[in-house]
Amino acid sequence: MRQLLTSGRYQWRSRLVWVGLLLGGAAGAQGQSAPATPVTAVPVLLRPAAVFDGRDLHQGWAVLVENDKITAAGPAAQVSLPAGGRTMDLPGLTLMPGLIEGHAHMLLHPYNETPWNDQVLLESHALRVARGTVHAQRTLLAGFTTARDLGSEGAGYADVGLKQAIDQGIIPGPRLLVATLALVATGSYGPKMATDIDVPQGAQEADGVDGIVRAVREQIGKGADLIKVYADYRWGPNGTAQPTFSLEELTLIVQTARSAGRGVVAHASTVEGMRRATLAGVETIEHGDDGNAEIFKLMKQRGVALCPTVAAGDAIAQYRGWKKGQDPQPPRIKQKHTSVQAALKAGVTLVMGGDVGVFTHGDNAREMEQLVQDFGLTPLQVLRQATSGNAQIFHLADRGSIRPGLLADLVAVTGDPTQDIAAVRQVRLVMKGGVLYKQP
Repeated sequence: MRQLLTSGRYQWRSRLVWVGLLLGGAAGAQGQSAPATPVTAVPVLLRPAAVFDGRDLHQGWAVLVENDKITAAGPAAQVSLPAGGRTMDLPGLTLMPGLIEGHAHMLLHPYNETPWNDQVLLESHALRVARGTVHAQRTLLAGFTTARDLGSEGAGYADVGLKQAIDQGIIPGPRLLVATLALVATGSYGPKMATDIDVPQGAQEADGVDGIVRAVREQIGKGADLIKVYADYRWGPNGTAQPTFSLEELTLIVQTARSAGRGVVAHASTVEGMRRATLAGVETIEHGDDGNAEIFKLMKQRGVALCPTVAAGDAIAQYRGWKKGQDPQPPRIKQKHTSVQAALKAGVTLVMGGDVGVFTHGDNAREMEQLVQDFGLTPLQVLRQATSGNAQIFHLADRGSIRPGLLADLVAVTGDPTQDIAAVRQVRLVMKGGVLYKQP
C-alpha cells in the first residue's frame, strides 16, 4: 500500500481528482465550466476558428498538444493528428497563449473590503493563505496561466508555499514567480502606529552593505524567484513619496541578486526613485506615476521596462469616492495618463500587470481593458504585452507563444481579442501543461 501511495501514477491521478473536485465545486457556485480534465493520455488536436500565436492572428490554424507541450501549430491542413489521438473543435473561438499577469499579490484582497493595514496586522497567515488558494483558482480560470507575485505583504514566505502547492497539483492556480518579502529601507514602509509601538511590517527592512546582502540572500534561500525593492515610498513630509535606498544600496541589491541568477524589480513612482533604480540595473519599474520624458529616455537606453498598473490607481480612486465617467479625473489619474503617454512616446517597453489584489483576483483583464479604453493602446499591443512580451521580459522562454516545444498553456476566448479586448473576458477553455481546467 505504501508503494502504491507514493507512486507517481497514483499521485498524479489523485491530484487530478482533487483539482477536479475543487473546480467542480467552484463550477456549481460560480457557473464556471467543467472540472480539470487530463488530456495528456492521448494527443489532442485543437481546431479553433483562429489562433493568436503571441504576435499575430492566424485564421484556420490548428494546434497539436502531446503530454504537456505544443508539438505542432499551423494551417489545419498541415497539422496531422497522430494515431489514437482525438480532435477538439472550437468553433467561433480564438486560441491564444495562456495570459501572463505581470503584477499580482495573491495574499491580498481588495482594499475596499479590508484596508491594507488591517490585512497585514489583523488577518492571520492561515486566513490569508486560505484566501490565496481561492485567488489562485480565480486567476487561472480567468485565463492567466502565469503570474508574477510581487510581495507577500506581511505574510512571510506564504507565497512560496502557495507556489509549491500549485506546482505539486494540490490546488489549481497559475505558475507563480514569487518575490517573497520584498525589501524596504528601515522606517520607510508600513504599517505605522504610535512611535513607541513596533508592529509587523509589510516587507523586510534592510540597510547598508551587510544588511542588504544578508536580506537578499535570505530571501533567495527561502525560495524567491526575483527580488522586489521599494526604491521610494510615501515617507516624505506630509506623506509625500520620496526615495528610500541610495543608488549604492540599490546597485548592491541588484548585484547580489544577479549573482544568484535573480532579477530585481523596483516599486518606484518618483523621478529620483526611478532614476536610481534604473541606474542600479533593475529589470522593471512598477507604477512610475511621476515619470517624465527624461527618466523614460533613460529607461529606454538601459532596457528597463515599465509596469504602469493603471487598474490599481483607478480602483483606489474609486474606493475613495471618485465616480468614473461622471466626476472630473482626480489629479493622480491625470498624472498617470501623462506618465504613460510619456513612456509610450519614449518607446519604453510596457509590462502588462494590474497590481491585482488591490482589486479582485480573476478580474485581471481590467488592466488590459483600461490600457485600451483609457490609454489608447490597441488590443493587439496589449495582447502581445500579456503573452510573448511578458514572457520575454520575465525570461520565460518556455511559454507566451504558440509554437512547437513550448508549454501547452493555452486559452480560448469567444470572438477576436485582437480587435475587441473585451473578448479576453469570454474565456471558454483554459489549459495548463496539457491539463484542461475549463472547457466548452
